[in-house]
Parts: sequence; structure tokens; C-alpha cells
Amino acid sequence: MSEPEHDAESELIPLDPGFGERFERQRRPKCQLYIVSPPVIDVGFADRLRAALGAGPVAAFQLRMKDVSDDAILRAAETLLPICNEHEVAFLLNDRMDLAKACGADGVHLGQSDGRVQDARALLGADAQIGVTCHDSRHLAMEAGEAGADYVAFGAFYETTTKPSHYRPEPPLLTWWTTLSQLPCVAIGGITPANAPPLIAAGADFIAVVNAVWAHPDGPAAGVASFGPVLAGA
Repeated sequence: MSEPEHDAESELIPLDPGFGERFERQRRPKCQLYIVSPPVIDVGFADRLRAALGAGPVAAFQLRMKDVSDDAILRAAETLLPICNEHEVAFLLNDRMDLAKACGADGVHLGQSDGRVQDARALLGADAQIGVTCHDSRHLAMEAGEAGADYVAFGAFYETTTKPSHYRPEPPLLTWWTTLSQLPCVAIGGITPANAPPLIAAGADFIAVVNAVWAHPDGPAAGVASFGPVLAGA
């Protein structure tokens, strides 16, 4: 199947909700859990992360720390990276490809203003996992894929207090992407076990979560475990 046109004007053409029904869907692995750190990393966070990663399958952990020093990020990475390694969970750093290199992260997640995929690849190497935020844009996703990203991230699909966003993609965007591209896609933004099924059914390869894990009333381990039945039924 040929790649779709992805000039910026194509964004003006609404996606047909039944788009995926017109094509044979690719067989893809079941949707997996991608955990993003809470906004504040406190002294007890290492134990909380260890509990979360031990409560069920997790594919990746992203360390996202805003408005802190480089030293604080590197210190946190030094503590948390070994925990991810113990559980065979990929450790990605948000935004900063230079710090990802410095701390030995498995990869980096780039926002639209965090540098080029090509530069991250040159710095981090062929084996690094490089993800790109694409909001609700087919155009940005195709550009990221062509630049050599390992995954694209769409969102926020639901209201979220973690990283408020005026972008509101609809599930058919995931279907469009997974019908036309083999590159994995991540759905993010206010996702819980209750509202995840439509995103999984639409084709999300990963669901990225924050508050559903770290703010779970019974703790992060219960938060991770709560996604087990949803992902198992995908």
C-alpha cells in the first residue's frame, strides 16, 4: 500500500470514522502500557516505581521532569534507570537528547520544539528509541516517520491535568495510522482503564498513562494492575 499524502493541507480533510474498515488491518502485537513519571519526583519515588513495574507488564517508562536543573534530572535517572533495567522496561528521557546520552537512557521522547529526530539518532545511535509528539496531526506523524522516529505519539485524547492540551484527536486517527504505517503509535492524555478500550480498539500500540498509575487511590502497583484486564482483552 502506498504512503498517504501528508502535506499540511491534508489536515483539513476530516478522517472517515470507517476508514479502517475499507482495508485489511495489519496484525500487530497487543497494546502495551507506557508509563510517564509524575510531575514531581520525591525521595520515595524509586520505591513507587519499583512497585509499579512489578505489578504487571510495562513496556516503557518515561522520565519527564520540568523546571528543574540538569543535575536533578541526571540524579533521578541514575536512581531510576537501574530499576527499569531490573524489570526489562525501556527507560526514555523526555525532551533532552543530550541528557539522554549523558545518563545512558534507552532513548528520548521529543516534543515538536525539542530538536530533530536525525540529530537525536546521530547522538544516541541506531539502537536508541526515539519518539515524537505529533498532537493530532497526520502531517507531523508522517514527517516523524520519514525522519526515522521509532514511534509517534498522539494526544491528548481526553481531558488531563498532567499536561493540559488543546489538541483533541479522535480514535480514527489511530486507525488511519496503523492501517497505513507499520510504525508504532502511542495514545496519551487522560487515559484510564475505563476510557482506554476505544483507543485500543482503534489501533493504539501503546497507551501512555500518568495519573491513572501515580494517583491511583490504592497506589501505583494497583494502578498498573488495573490496566491488566483491559490490555489482556485487546
